[in-house]
Amino acid sequence: MIFTKMKGGATVVNVEMVTCVMIQNPETNDVLIQNRKQKYPGYSFPGGHVERGESIYDCAVREVKEETGLDVNNIKFCGVVHWANSENGERYLCFMYKTTQFDGKLILETDEGEQFWLGIDELLATPKEKFSSVHYALSPLFHEYGRYSEAFLSWNSNASMWELCYK
Repeated sequence: MIFTKMKGGATVVNVEMVTCVMIQNPETNDVLIQNRKQKYPGYSFPGGHVERGESIYDCAVREVKEETGLDVNNIKFCGVVHWANSENGERYLCFMYKTTQFDGKLILETDEGEQFWLGIDELLATPKEKFSSVHYALSPLFHEYGRYSEAFLSWNSNASMWELCYK
């Protein structure tokens, strides 16, 4: 269901909410990469869907634990990647966080994919085809922290290019 007309004419829009967490080792400055195998294959940061009744922050912490085995602390909000379908009104919101505080034993491979550490310079030099979406791991929301609060992408099924605006 995309739109639902309610009494009084109000419209409810289908919104999907997810998280993405950049974990950076404070000693090496390396970041934890997840090479996703299933949905949206390619390089990304850990994260996933917000569950019913769950806060977005709690989702980020839970998803990191489930996917990597690490307990993250003091995660800082970096902004939101906001995808908007101009045809049907669907919204997809990815809430971006980063941290340098974590502990636990890293799980190197799960059903989601394999995890490994990569230097920032190597990450930024990685060919874009290797990423599940360049709008996440390469986002200025992470790498130019505080400069922007939103990446807005407007798209539709007929578009060969998406409109991207950082705000």
